[in-house]
Amino acid sequence: MTHRITLLHSIDPRGGKVGGIETHVRLMLSRHPDNVSVLLIGIDERGDLEIGKPVQVDFDGRPIDFLPVVHIPGEAMRAAAKTISQSVTLRFTLGVMRHLLTIRRLAAGDTASTEIERFEQAIPAWLIGHPVVQLVHNEETKGDKMDSILGRHFWIHRLSEKIGLALATRVVGVNPNIIARYEREMPQVARKSEFITVSVDTERFPVAPFPSSDVFRVVFAGRLDAFKDPPLMFETLRRLHAKLDGKLEFHYIGTSDPHRDKEFAAIEPFTIRHGFQTGDGVSAIMRNCHSGILTSYFEGMPCYLLETLSSGRPMGAIRLSQYDPLIKAGVSGFLVERPEDREAAAEAMADGFVQLATDIAAGRLDPEAIRTKVTPYSVAVQMPKLFERHIALGRARAKTPQPGVASPANSRSH
Repeated sequence: MTHRITLLHSIDPRGGKVGGIETHVRLMLSRHPDNVSVLLIGIDERGDLEIGKPVQVDFDGRPIDFLPVVHIPGEAMRAAAKTISQSVTLRFTLGVMRHLLTIRRLAAGDTASTEIERFEQAIPAWLIGHPVVQLVHNEETKGDKMDSILGRHFWIHRLSEKIGLALATRVVGVNPNIIARYEREMPQVARKSEFITVSVDTERFPVAPFPSSDVFRVVFAGRLDAFKDPPLMFETLRRLHAKLDGKLEFHYIGTSDPHRDKEFAAIEPFTIRHGFQTGDGVSAIMRNCHSGILTSYFEGMPCYLLETLSSGRPMGAIRLSQYDPLIKAGVSGFLVERPEDREAAAEAMADGFVQLATDIAAGRLDPEAIRTKVTPYSVAVQMPKLFERHIALGRARAKTPQPGVASPANSRSH
């Protein structure tokens, strides 16, 4: 029997959109087991495909079915929406609804399920007619710094969350704080929820010795969204550059424009911007650096954090509780509590990196020991759990057909 998983996400598998959620989706595409086939409902970033017409594409050596439901150029996808009508999420969701009958037909399998990464796709996902696995990647709250339109219309997010959690068959939170909130506030949701973090491809991000350069290299990969607190990151690096007598390089992997934060001007002379990179490209750059940096106000479980540690590189970060098992002082980096005084935060972070540079130069940090921190989060450990959940839900639904929902056999006859 072949289980059919339909993924709804605003991504072009051939494109350059980056982020933790995109990393997870790409792992679903490349690491699904042989008894699973994948249908990705996504976006045509290049403008060379017929909207609403399925195509088979090769993704990392694996064939997947891809149905583009809207065309949005790559540069528009990477820009933060200024109005609701510009929202990529809204345009994608409307595209899904327009092509829902085609999606229902293509989503059929011996058993089947649907996975969504955002609450906004909950209603169309439910209308496909198969069990829905809702992944929850973030724990943002009202007042958090966000670039997206949700930062200004947070009620949309909360309403979408309420609908998404109600319609989901299974809810997967990527950090324990998410599940703890449901247990406190929504016991009915907690009963169908579990904690499974995002996964790291430890084969693609192998451990390596530290580079021998006397120039300390700090890397960051991802979008420079407001909740990542780029001003604090840049101010930390400015101070660190002075403390290391100029022997510092900042390597940025991503497509955001750092110039929108005035603090970037001070670190631009020693910043290397790598732009979009494939997973292999990110891996090679990380192995040529000494440490990563995180200054976010909130996160789910950053793929970038896991990939950095998998490469044997320590992380310096403003503390979030989900980092505690991964970032240990003297082993895999350091954590700084976020003080109200931003100057104090930047100074404490810079001092932490000075100590990291000293420990690395003295041979006190072991890349192999750092890598062991992410072993429980590896693709080999994590991904089978998620695929097992999908298959089990599909089998349970197949035994109890839902009123008004076509069976796979009937769907294939359309």
